[in-house]
Amino acid sequence: MMLRRTKIVATLGPACSDPKVLDRMIESGVDVVRLNFSHGTAEEHQQRCELVRSLAKTRGRAVGVLVDLQGPKIRIGKFRDGKITLAAGDKFILDAECMLGDQTRVGLDYKELVRDVARGTTLLLDDGRIEMWVEEVHGHEVHCKVVQGGILSNNKGINRKGGGLSASALTEKDVEDIKTAARLKADYLAVSFPRSAADIQQAREILRAAGGRAWIVAKIERAEAIDALEDILNASDAIMVARGDLGVEVGDAAVPALQKRMTRMARERNKVVITATQMMESMISSPIPTRAEVSDVANAVLDGTDAVMLSAETAAGQYPIEAVAAMNRVCLEAEKELEANIRTHMLDHGFLRVDEAIAMSASFTALHLNIKAIAAMTQSGSTALWMSRISTHVPIYALTPEVETRRKVTLFRGVYPVNFKPSTIERDQLLAEAEDELRRRGAVRNGDLILLTIGEPIGKPGGTNTMKIVRVGEHKKA
Repeated sequence: MMLRRTKIVATLGPACSDPKVLDRMIESGVDVVRLNFSHGTAEEHQQRCELVRSLAKTRGRAVGVLVDLQGPKIRIGKFRDGKITLAAGDKFILDAECMLGDQTRVGLDYKELVRDVARGTTLLLDDGRIEMWVEEVHGHEVHCKVVQGGILSNNKGINRKGGGLSASALTEKDVEDIKTAARLKADYLAVSFPRSAADIQQAREILRAAGGRAWIVAKIERAEAIDALEDILNASDAIMVARGDLGVEVGDAAVPALQKRMTRMARERNKVVITATQMMESMISSPIPTRAEVSDVANAVLDGTDAVMLSAETAAGQYPIEAVAAMNRVCLEAEKELEANIRTHMLDHGFLRVDEAIAMSASFTALHLNIKAIAAMTQSGSTALWMSRISTHVPIYALTPEVETRRKVTLFRGVYPVNFKPSTIERDQLLAEAEDELRRRGAVRNGDLILLTIGEPIGKPGGTNTMKIVRVGEHKKA
């Protein structure tokens, strides 16, 4: 059976609240679940987290948990009648002091908008469906002219074309939600709308102070984040190419090239990358994806993304199980076309750490020798991450007794977590037990070459310093 290398992230919600549905989603290929903190209570998220981990344990699987913060989603207020219809040329006021909107004005939950805009600013509402041009600002009122009309309903989001809204990346709600993520022992924490590395560092400090050890994911969805991309990448552990709000701010035509650039930059810096938003949007109401959606997912796989993400398709759609199955099917098919390679920047790369050099050597060897599997005995998962940055087509098994590490590597492309609790710290016996574990799983058979990495002294984190190639079955003869 062909192993899928690209990981699948599925958002939880009402559509998969039934344990049977969620269990079938895990069976169909979910590697990581996303808890969207824009919706639901802390108690609901805790129940979902516990359910996922219980179902995964029953199946003998590791499933990661990603907490996604709401961030400073800038929205209009509510209308007296729930919605209005605007036409091109209409005058409309965004009023920071309006309580209930009507045909002429609506309130704002982001009162500072009046300081962030001026005559000539273009505002995009409801993911760009409504476009307004700012004519003037009077006190607490932003006077606009509608450029592109349509139906505008309660609490729709506002973006400024080209970016430039000054809202902080972390709201008071986010700070409390970070503490909840720490209590849940989340594996990943996604920060929404970061503008700089400082936003990522602030989230990490709050999380660590609360006792959380999650890796930080920077969601790239502001125009300013593109300008600060290198710094944000260096400050984070992973990025999410959040194509929805990003497309509104920079223009939809700019997103595909940016997606490719971000994927390449993340992998070059040993960071994880998730591709998200509208990947199989039609499956909210259809049991099969469109051909365009299939191509979109396949291209993300071919570009080297670690994971592809489902949002409303699994959280609120009619076909959550089918959406996961379709994603699984498309990823597997696209991976057949991938060519194994080591990018030239890796060959010119100087190493500051022994374990990183071992990971590179293992990947290079696996690519040029007929290696059937790599067994990385790891405490933190770092060696497995570095190996996964290089396309070798050789499955990487992260053998670790640490449950947090097994959950973390569920997001690494081409890495498969294995619960490995050896009976000894004697090296040769330990390597023999690792070989037996791979054989027991059907990953290798007698005569196959496997590559093992380990750190000595054994059991010390961050100490991978040894690589060994063995032929399966030979230690049995000794």
